[in-house]
Parts: sequence; structure tokens; C-alpha cells
Amino acid sequence: MGNFVKAINKSDVPEKEGRVVQVAGQPVAVFNIGGEFCAVDNICPHRGGPLGEGDLEGEVVTCPWHGWLFDVKTGKSPINPAACIKTFPCRVEGNDVLVEV
Repeated sequence: MGNFVKAINKSDVPEKEGRVVQVAGQPVAVFNIGGEFCAVDNICPHRGGPLGEGDLEGEVVTCPWHGWLFDVKTGKSPINPAACIKTFPCRVEGNDVLVEV
């Protein structure tokens, strides 16, 4: 089990959107789904697109470069289960979103 570190203020991630932050030197996309926060690797495995800049529909983010889809809670693609991204445990303390690294 790793350490939880502050990634971003929860007020800086509007509902149904994502933000890219650096956590322990790694780009991480933090998403707000109805007040629940999820964090994933910001790099799309297809061609390195910035997932945190993609559109979020429900729990699925679409990579803005080539349209690959990933569930931000599980990291799995709903189209191709073999395609996955890394997820990170999150928790909220006050206004802070913490991500485990």
C-alpha cells in the first residue's frame, strides 16, 4: 500500500470533468463523477493522448486524439477489454482530493 498525497482541490474539478495533475512526478487525470473522484494514468495506451482532456460521459472518458474509451473507475475499455489504463485509489479529506501513489 502506498501513500496518499494531495493531488488537487475538489473544487477545481467540476462535476463530469477531468483535470490533469502531477502526482509523484507522473501525469494523472482526476475525474469528478457526481462528487466521487477517480484517478487514472493520463496517457492513453494507443498513441499517448491526454485522457484528462477527454470528454467524460458517465464513467467513460474518450481520448481526445483517437476516440479510445476507458472506464475511469476500472481502467478497462468498454470496447476492447484487453485495453486498460492504470487506476489510482482516491479519497477526499476536506477540500483535498488525495491519490495513492
